[in-house]
Amino acid sequence: MEYQAKELFAKHGVPVTLGRVVETPGDARQAAEELGGRVVVKAQVKTGGRGKAGGVKLAADPDDAVTQAEAILGMDIKGHVVRRVLVAPAAAIADEYYFSFLVDRSNRSYLCIASAEGGVEIEEVAHTNPDAVAKVAIDPVSGVDEAKAREIVAAAKFPADVAEAAVPAILALWKAFVAEDATLVEVNPLVKLADGTIEALDGKVTLDANAAFRHEDHAAFEDKAATDPLEQRAKEKHLNYVKLQGQVGIIGNGAGLVMSTLDVVAYAGEEFGGVRPANFLDIGGGASAEVMANGLEIVLSDPDVNAVFVNVFGGITACDAVANGIVAAFKLLAERHETVSKPLVVRLDGNNAELGRQILADAGLEGVEQVDTMDGAARRAAELAAAR
Repeated sequence: MEYQAKELFAKHGVPVTLGRVVETPGDARQAAEELGGRVVVKAQVKTGGRGKAGGVKLAADPDDAVTQAEAILGMDIKGHVVRRVLVAPAAAIADEYYFSFLVDRSNRSYLCIASAEGGVEIEEVAHTNPDAVAKVAIDPVSGVDEAKAREIVAAAKFPADVAEAAVPAILALWKAFVAEDATLVEVNPLVKLADGTIEALDGKVTLDANAAFRHEDHAAFEDKAATDPLEQRAKEKHLNYVKLQGQVGIIGNGAGLVMSTLDVVAYAGEEFGGVRPANFLDIGGGASAEVMANGLEIVLSDPDVNAVFVNVFGGITACDAVANGIVAAFKLLAERHETVSKPLVVRLDGNNAELGRQILADAGLEGVEQVDTMDGAARRAAELAAAR
């Protein structure tokens, strides 16, 4: 969120004003009084477009701060419910710019995007006047030094009177980008204040979860209140799970296979009144009994799920191992007093598929059906989900 991004910025020397984060209109009043009366009340959600959605308001005094906080708290901005607001001193803005560092995946490098025409309309500027938006490649080895920062300032056409102030701010933003293992650091707007100084008036940071082991403090940035409870439980069990709005639970091994399964189930579900997949769940290549049990437990605990489609292609992990995992998972769930009360459609293909199918057939698990093809299994799962 913005206030968290600004905390990271401050840690690395980026010029910011932190303000106060509050969750009630009454606390907004107190914050405004402490900050001098005239403040900006800003929704704190992990999405852009807050200003255009009405989530950023200027308050003339503490009473007005209460009014604005009451209007913003509880708002839904692009599917994100506002549970807290940032109350910050109103800034005397003389000019606005746009600035960001990001991972340039297509070129396996880093990229700086900057413009002297920043602000809420930067997307429109990029569309109507692309020459006003500079894109400067960053060498991953040499990074950003003072010379590179000056190159960026020139390319972005920042005014001469802010060039000297912009250089140290850019260096600090690069430091934050690298030190925090970020994939995006964005400031919109980066502003020149009336006194000629530079300040990051907003902030957006995306952190690379693959580097989380290096940053224990990053765990504090997670908004658990906004996280789906099933997704939170799955994360605690180290499962790659995403909740969707459907009726067929999906379990597969491999992200590509699971994505394809979502499409196939959605297509098959059109025949049965628009049945759709209820989740994305990739159990990976191991598919041990415990992983399978945890996956089934999460998927089956979703009240929207009426049937489950287990779609496995045996590769490094053979289908017989997966089948044994399913059988053992049922036993583990029984030991946990978890009843498998919803039908499962299982499709096994690839390495040792015949043996895997035989293991499941011999186990005689209640509610488990086997279908040989992916399309056929998807159709059967959709049919069972629609019938419940």
